[in-house]
This record gives sequence, C-alpha cells and structure tokens, in this order.
Amino acid sequence: MFQVDENYTRITEFVIMGFISLQTEYFQLVAWFFFFLYVTIVVGNVLLIVVFALEQSLQKPMYIIMVSLALSDIGFTTAAVPKLIARYWWNDGILGFHSCLFQEHMIHYFGCLNSLVLLTMALDRYLAICFPLRYPVLMTNQTMTRITLSCWVVAHIFAGTATISFTTMPFCGPNQIIQVFCDGMSLAPLVCGDTSKQFSIAYAAAMIILYVPLAFIIISYICIIISILRMANGQGRIKTFSTCATQGCIISIYYIPRFFVYSTPLFPNLIMTPDMRTATTIFYSLFPPVINPFIYCLRTNEIKRIFKRWLQRGKGIMSKKHCQVTDVSMSQ
Repeated sequence: MFQVDENYTRITEFVIMGFISLQTEYFQLVAWFFFFLYVTIVVGNVLLIVVFALEQSLQKPMYIIMVSLALSDIGFTTAAVPKLIARYWWNDGILGFHSCLFQEHMIHYFGCLNSLVLLTMALDRYLAICFPLRYPVLMTNQTMTRITLSCWVVAHIFAGTATISFTTMPFCGPNQIIQVFCDGMSLAPLVCGDTSKQFSIAYAAAMIILYVPLAFIIISYICIIISILRMANGQGRIKTFSTCATQGCIISIYYIPRFFVYSTPLFPNLIMTPDMRTATTIFYSLFPPVINPFIYCLRTNEIKRIFKRWLQRGKGIMSKKHCQVTDVSMSQ
C-alpha cells in the first residue's frame, strides 16, 4: 500500500526526454536518423511479409515464424519510434497519462512476444536438425500457426501485469521520463511512495518471460551443435553452423543488453548513466528489427531465388513493353 498525501495532484501527462545531454543543434540530425531507421525497419519487414503472402512455396513453419517476428518488429517500432522522432523533430515529447501507459504496455508486449518467437524459432530448428525424419509430422503449418497465435496471446498476460499495476500507482511528482519511450523501468522512479514490492514483481515477471525462454534456447542450441558435429557431410555442417551462428548473434543482442539494463537497480556496482542506458535500450530494441529482414531474407537461398525470379520477370515485362512501343513507332 502506498503512503501518499491525500491532497496530491495526479499528473496528467509525461514528457519523453530521450538523451538528456544531447545538444539542441543535433536534434534534427537525430530525428532524421530515427526516421530513416523506422522506414528501413517497416519496409524491410513488410517486404518479408509480402513475399510470404505471394509465394506458395514459402508456406512452411519456419517462414510462419519469420512473418510473426516481422509483424512483431513492425509493431514494436511503430509503438516506440514515431514519438521519439516527434521529440527531436518538433521538440514534442509530451504523452498523455493513458497514452504513456498504452505505449508502456505495447513496448513490453512486443518485447515479451519477441522472446516467445525466438523460443519458437529455436524449437523449430531443434526439431528440424535433431529429428529431421519426424519433423514434417511434428511441425506442420497448422501446428506452427497454433503455437504462434498462442505466443501472441500469452505475451499480453505478462505485459498486462505491469500495465495494470501502474494504473493503480500514484504519480504526483516529476513527469519527465529519462528514456526514449514509456516503459516500466522509466515509470517506476516517478511513482510517489515505495515501489520496491511492485518493482520486484515486475522484475520477476521480466526475468521469467526473458530467461526461461533463453534457458530453453541455450539447451536446444547445445543439442543442435551436438547433432551438427555428428553430421558426415562437411558442407552441410558448415551451412547449418552458419545459420545457427547468425541466429545466436540475434539472440545475444536481444537478451544480454536487457539483462544489464533491468539488473542495474539490483546491483550497486553496476552503474549506467542515463544516456548509456538509453543508448543500450535503443541498441537492443531497434538493431534486431533492422537486420532481421536481411538475415532471414538475403541469407535464405529460397527467398534469393524468388527475388531473382521476380527481377527477371520484371525485366521481361519491361523488355516486352519496349518492343511494343518500338513496333508502334515503326508502324507510324
């Protein structure tokens, strides 16, 4: 129970501060940077979704996971980046109380969802590599669709716990959020009263949704590595290792920086300045959505072949139109 003066004035809006030490002359440059970053993320992930929708050959469990990850990345960046751009483009960092809580919920929701999607991806790779003969039976499109939809639903439960908790907390003091978006770590210091219990619950929930999947991912990749080492085909071993190493890098970027950001309040010797925390948050939040389409599209031979076929088809259409225009000109 919070012990707060009954006459406190509940704040009605929050202000996104971003990088607190950034000079105003660099605001436009930062705004353009995040604008191009946002466009790159949206275009890249939408392209992946369009390719999946148009190509029947990609209607496979692994690509269902990729589409789910692409939708999650678009959702996260759309929830987080536009207000950040407004903060530096028009110096408009104001968010209403409920708008901030909605953004906080969506930030944590898509963060939880990404963790579950990475878990699903590890499960899919584990079954495909360790049980290749049984994989078509164990992991069908229908099974993967059910698993994916379950991830989208379960993620709301963990994110909703923090959001509901914040709706009952009294905010009566400062309203400046030292971060690029509303999240639990940034809102907690603004609550009037002792928030240690609520922070402990939120921290425990975050650790469960992040590191229980991570534990399974690590175990599955250990099994995958063991299976790869048993492969007789050296070329297949190298290809599989390359794919797993790439996914391992994405997983590391997603989980390791988050641990340091979330654990800073619990370890006195682990010190992060506000700008360092903000930069770390941006790195693990926006870097994976930028590179995911390139990793899962450009490094996938099947999608490369589709792009080449589209390009050749486009050239054929342009060549045909050119010939038709030439024939019309000659006839005249």
